[in-house]
Amino acid sequence: MGKKSYPLSKVYGLLEPGPVVLITTASKGRTNIMAQSWHMMMEFEPPLLAAIISGRNYSFDLLRASRECVINIPTLELAQAVVGCGNTSGQNTDKFKAFGLTSTPATCVAAPLIEECYASIECRVTDTRMVNKYNLFVFEAVKAWLDPAQKNPRTLHHRGNGAFMIAGETLKLRSKMK
Repeated sequence: MGKKSYPLSKVYGLLEPGPVVLITTASKGRTNIMAQSWHMMMEFEPPLLAAIISGRNYSFDLLRASRECVINIPTLELAQAVVGCGNTSGQNTDKFKAFGLTSTPATCVAAPLIEECYASIECRVTDTRMVNKYNLFVFEAVKAWLDPAQKNPRTLHHRGNGAFMIAGETLKLRSKMK
């Protein structure tokens, strides 16, 4: 066998589920941006999503208080801002200003959209039963936004330890089975 043992502490880098996102939150006049990659789809309709947000993050408290957020999907062009947002606490830093991002009002939630992102999904927390044990929030998407000018967005996918893969090529395959 050509495979070698792999450290369990690095398994997450093999299974990262989707693009790195920038989650915006707002509560009591404060906003924040958090870089995040531990998220997943749970249901088609209504669209349910889940995300793990550590209790050590400033966004955790804002999300728990407001029960709303926006999941913004950045592209390769925002890579430095994504890393900056991920390595800076929003408790004392305005990340919009610090990383040159534009806050745009959402229509259904208090948290803002990030104008420069390819897509934005306004969400409300619908289930917190797994927050205390796993920091897992379940959201319902209540409004979605997409930049139609970006046909094949080059999204970032976190591999761990500051390494990212870039997605962007679309492959259309259909089964010929009947």
